[in-house]
Amino acid sequence: MKAAVIHGPGKVTCDTVDDPILKDDRDVILKVTATAICGSDLHIYSGGLPQPRPMVLGHEFMGIVEETGKAVKNLKKGDRVVVPFPIACGHCFFCNHHIPGNCENSNPDHYGPEGGILTDKGGALFGYTDLYGGYDGGQAQYVRVPYGDYGPRIVPDDLTDEQVLFLTDIFPTGYTGIDWGEVKGGETVAIFGAGPVGIMAAKSAWLRGAKRVLIVDTVQYRLDMAKKAANAETILWEGNNDKDVVEQIRSVTEGRGADVVVEAVGFEPDRSFLDRAKAVINFEVGSPKVIEACMSAVRRSGIVSVLGVYPVHYDNFPLGQFFDKGLTLRGGQAPAHKHIDKLLAYVKEGKVKLDDIITHRLPLTQIAEGYSIFKKKEDNCVKVVLDPWAG
Repeated sequence: MKAAVIHGPGKVTCDTVDDPILKDDRDVILKVTATAICGSDLHIYSGGLPQPRPMVLGHEFMGIVEETGKAVKNLKKGDRVVVPFPIACGHCFFCNHHIPGNCENSNPDHYGPEGGILTDKGGALFGYTDLYGGYDGGQAQYVRVPYGDYGPRIVPDDLTDEQVLFLTDIFPTGYTGIDWGEVKGGETVAIFGAGPVGIMAAKSAWLRGAKRVLIVDTVQYRLDMAKKAANAETILWEGNNDKDVVEQIRSVTEGRGADVVVEAVGFEPDRSFLDRAKAVINFEVGSPKVIEACMSAVRRSGIVSVLGVYPVHYDNFPLGQFFDKGLTLRGGQAPAHKHIDKLLAYVKEGKVKLDDIITHRLPLTQIAEGYSIFKKKEDNCVKVVLDPWAG
């Protein structure tokens, strides 16, 4: 089959690899009909998350059930399904508490209670390095789905792939940021990052009754998409002027700051030379500058939801500010399984539109181009969807 394989930082190619096979009675083999490149895939592509051996990438995918293991009773060949991005068993302590990203059984080689890139990890993710289970991902023509009786959801025939594809990750992840923020109605929500997850968080804020939604980014065309697709007010973060961004948010909230702030950027933001030099001196990977801005932009006793990936510790984390302001800080892998059924209903009922952020549709054979333009923010790229069978 054809698959997108990472061969090191900056090198993703469409290779011919072996078709996946059933390895467990709970496995499902899926013929992938649509897949996408996620912003968190770029952390592997850049080398920020190490992957020493070739591996099939991709955790946003859907398709048609091709084969099922003997224990899978809720799916059959021909069912069309969308697959949540965490790999979760469905019956351990964390799965029973609706926290599938911490599944105790899906990542046996690297799982443990400590946490952090150099220590124990959480549950497994599709196509997301050996540290997160080493499972091949869905940027391919076929994929093996472990615990196939727990994760995949059957989707209605009257919805297209593109209408439901983002139920895999970016919509549940964006929604999680708002859910963690305990948005009940009437709040001002500020979102840092106008990429796909940030835009989905903005859409989710409206679904939960927010009064005002602001979105911050360093790239104007992404802000234009956020305004168009999510009806958000936009703030351009220029250079290193994070204080100006924070003041703009405070100025529209009577000086207090936003009720909820969502961090949807992660540890590899746009950075200055001095910021990069500081990271080298402190043996850090990336920068916490965005989460620091979020903690300034939120009001006292507010909530900061961290959706961006942060794999390491950082020097001078503003713990004093966290304590003095009385903040609630939430983060981690989004519990996609917890929200996916409710979010699918929103799509079916026409309460939210997901496919309006797609800017590029490419065959899987052009995977290298897709990663390049997404990473470099070329050609006004916001979201790339791939067809594994085209061309």
